Amino acid sequence: MHAELSPVVAATAQWLTRAFPAGGGALAVALCEAQARQAVTVAACLRYPTPMDAALVAMAGPGGSARLDWVTGADGATGEPGEHAWRTWVDEVVASWAACLLGDPGLAALAVTALAEAGRATGAPADFRRLLAPDESDRRAAALLRHPDLLAPVAELHQPQLLDRLKPGRTLIA
Repeated sequence: MHAELSPVVAATAQWLTRAFPAGGGALAVALCEAQARQAVTVAACLRYPTPMDAALVAMAGPGGSARLDWVTGADGATGEPGEHAWRTWVDEVVASWAACLLGDPGLAALAVTALAEAGRATGAPADFRRLLAPDESDRRAAALLRHPDLLAPVAELHQPQLLDRLKPGRTLIA
């Protein structure tokens, strides 16, 4: 992953875990965050496959969470004025693609394979174990985060573009 994508990955994973929170304590929260971060990392690498793409999004900014907040019914404007500045680094397309991956294990495997074939993932699929092969603790911790019906409004926003990106025979730019 390009270093420029770190703020996008962090903010988008945080948005996902706030929109679809874990229940059951600190360990559940950590497991849920790990799964969200892995899905967002894969989605960001697919969305911004070149160093130039990553640099451009770092310079221009990804767009923020306003539409995602509206789609999910979240209120992103509560609290102190600077409290939610991180929301400006949320990438709607990356969040949508990550939701697709979290809700569809087959699609997640296809995405990680595409990254590995393009030379974009080190150690994949081992690096993405919690995304690809969650154990029972992972599933319990991320019950909301992985629920296809709950994810549908977010996933459907940009799912066709993800499916197009992952079409057989299409190469990702390394």
